[in-house]
Amino acid sequence: MPDLAQAPFAALILGLAAAAAVILGGGLRMTDLADRIADRTGLGEALVGGALLGAATSLSGVVVSLSAAMDGRASLAFSNSVGGIAAQTAFLALADLLWRKANLEHAAAELTNLFQSALLLLLLALPVLAYGGPDMTVFAVHPVSMVLPLLYALGLIGTHRSRQAPMWQPVKTRETREDVDEEDGKDDTPTWRLFAVFGLLMAVMGLAGYAISQLAGELADRTGISASLVGALLTAVITSLPELVTTLAAVRRGALQLALGGIIGGNTFDTLFLTLSDIGYRDGSLYHAIGQDDLFWLGTGMAMTCILLLGQLYRQKDGPAGIGLESVAMLGLYAGAVGLAAFA
Repeated sequence: MPDLAQAPFAALILGLAAAAAVILGGGLRMTDLADRIADRTGLGEALVGGALLGAATSLSGVVVSLSAAMDGRASLAFSNSVGGIAAQTAFLALADLLWRKANLEHAAAELTNLFQSALLLLLLALPVLAYGGPDMTVFAVHPVSMVLPLLYALGLIGTHRSRQAPMWQPVKTRETREDVDEEDGKDDTPTWRLFAVFGLLMAVMGLAGYAISQLAGELADRTGISASLVGALLTAVITSLPELVTTLAAVRRGALQLALGGIIGGNTFDTLFLTLSDIGYRDGSLYHAIGQDDLFWLGTGMAMTCILLLGQLYRQKDGPAGIGLESVAMLGLYAGAVGLAAFA
């Protein structure tokens, strides 16, 4: 990266816009690949959306949090992770507006998405325990950061098993959209090539994420805006653009489980940002270097996930403006959080 301290302010803004465009384009292409991979492998839209697509579209955010932590910007690293979770959950409400046949959470009923929503709440609760607990580290890494990847891996195993041998099934209605194999045999592209292109896009988005972290850090220094606000409302939203694009694109394709699973799975994967950030942050525990503003965005993400989980369980068919009450609540909560953070 060039010396950003000497760059004009307009160049920083243009750099952020260019990186955002790269992330946006890569995310759109990834949606199509993920849907085809789900059909080819038989893993299903919800699992591929939650694991593969969710992790891939989060890669730029991973790079932002890790590089910020390595630069000693604990607040930016933390708020980028948890702020992205809140923003991406709000995107589901926008996707609900696009699917006019019924409430999205009703039509995309899937046990794996319920399972991952509960897993996400557990993973988000652990940083709260770390924040409120004693300041302890092992090689400058908090024990909670070591537990997060383990629980994530166990959660993926549980998600797969719940799909293979479900102990719960949603009631089928005329509006329920089932996950069906849409491969018609006409596409002879080798499966390995789909994965190769997918991997290449991930690398490009990772580079864009690094550029964003450096540009955002410089902007925070120049403007005096808090790192928490920059992380939650600038870098988090920019790096979450793939989730917005992939979710809307998946809904337009009718791949509703992929849309819902991509957001929930991406949010679950985003909790691993904290592990990498804690490893990258060398001045002690990341959780004891953050402030109340960062914890505010963590609480916002937890509350929005609770609303989403309740919406999936209740499965309202219709609601205000043709969307579910949970979508209205999630949008209202996020808008309120943005207003409080920006103007308080």
